[in-house]
Amino acid sequence: MSGTFMGMPAFPAFPAFPAFPDAAREAVADPVLRANLRRATHTIRDKRARAVAELADWDRLRAAGKAIKDHTLRHLDRYLVQLEEAVTAAGGTVHWAADADEANRIVTGLVLATGHREVVKVKSMATQEIGLNEALEAAGIAAYETDLAELIVQLGHDRPSHIVVPAIHRNRAEIREVFAAEMGRWGRPAPEGLGDDPRELAEAARLHLREKFLRAKVGISGANFMVAETGTMVVFESEGNGRMCLTLPETLISVVGIEKVVPAFRDLEIFLQTLPRSSTAERMNPYTTMWTGTTDGDGPSAFHLVLLDNGRTDTLADEVGRQALRCIRCSACLNVCPVYERAGGHAYGSVYPGPIGAVLSPQLRGTASAIDASLPYASTLCGACYEVCPVAIDIPEVLVHLRERVAQGGPVTREGIRVRIRPARGHTAERAAMRAARLLLDRPGALRAGERLLARARRLRPRRLPGPGRAWTDSRELPELPAQSFRDWWARERGDRA
Repeated sequence: MSGTFMGMPAFPAFPAFPAFPDAAREAVADPVLRANLRRATHTIRDKRARAVAELADWDRLRAAGKAIKDHTLRHLDRYLVQLEEAVTAAGGTVHWAADADEANRIVTGLVLATGHREVVKVKSMATQEIGLNEALEAAGIAAYETDLAELIVQLGHDRPSHIVVPAIHRNRAEIREVFAAEMGRWGRPAPEGLGDDPRELAEAARLHLREKFLRAKVGISGANFMVAETGTMVVFESEGNGRMCLTLPETLISVVGIEKVVPAFRDLEIFLQTLPRSSTAERMNPYTTMWTGTTDGDGPSAFHLVLLDNGRTDTLADEVGRQALRCIRCSACLNVCPVYERAGGHAYGSVYPGPIGAVLSPQLRGTASAIDASLPYASTLCGACYEVCPVAIDIPEVLVHLRERVAQGGPVTREGIRVRIRPARGHTAERAAMRAARLLLDRPGALRAGERLLARARRLRPRRLPGPGRAWTDSRELPELPAQSFRDWWARERGDRA
């Protein structure tokens, strides 16, 4: 087929999602989804552990990556200006987008100015964050995802559920059905008699995408890193589709979050080792594409870089929460998280699922919605995510910090202005319990009397709490009460008052 293919399905926009517990409850009830997630996450997790164990200096690489990102975030204004100067000197054009609407207007205008109505896309989590596909579709522009997993999700009228493997919730049989039913509507159809062997599926995708690569005049990408000193964009990928998307079109537009900048080219040495091992358990990334501006006769003749804020500067103002901006999108935290493994990515109501999404999304979007107010609670606080993070983001620390914000309210930065937010709805009982606990803990005599009373009444311990406490005991057992308090034990053993 040739010509213009209008109406290519965009990723369905995340609707007004219910709170995480409600969304997760539905996901957990799907046995196929749980089997798909368990198989995939365990496989990736085990391979990653072996790949990381090969490096004797992994802890030092991890510390170095953290230090580079922290240094960059402290001096982000300087490095972004340096990046703009370097990109401009290399023949590119830099655009600044304060939010999703501005970024969508910029990109849509750039595409329309070329006179073309098709774009190929790769490595584009930031564009999913801002809903670019939907904005392009509204302007009469067809956007084709070229990463294999993103293609599966798009053809299936679905949403990504994983950072590195967006179609992790689909098995081979489901993918075959999507290809057979949908490919012919948007380009080259799937071969007759297509099976579910991975090689057959990959070949069907290759043939389907090849005509789009050869025809498209505009490419849209994200980037894993941006080098301030040279203006270089860096994309890591595993299939080679990205390289075709980045080199064949006449115009290339990259939409990248401002936190993706690193100061110097030598800094890539660290992330070239840690990102592949943490994300796909590979010693070296299969395809690492770098480009700096434009070069006559080689690659796109026009390059535009759209630097996206969309809540990142506000997040940077939070001394605890800003560490989430270190994230290099490796997905290691998702693959070890017991909550993600059972609930999947869609329950998080964001393009960023799993533990990193639980701390990043409420900061980028605020905590006013039901889903964002519930995300900081989508965790057991087991700490496995922190242990595997290649840039040492203390996700449990940020989760507790955000839980306090949700329950207590307080000062936050919104659009560069310091404001005070009210506590989220539904936490009245929690706040009352915390106030009661504070009063009790401030009065040692009352605390001692309460401990002794509970010890004597331990046989009357209920299986479930009444009233608001029922929600807590719906998924937990009340702990057994000891026969004596620690204070009394200490006094008995040491002959002293505690």
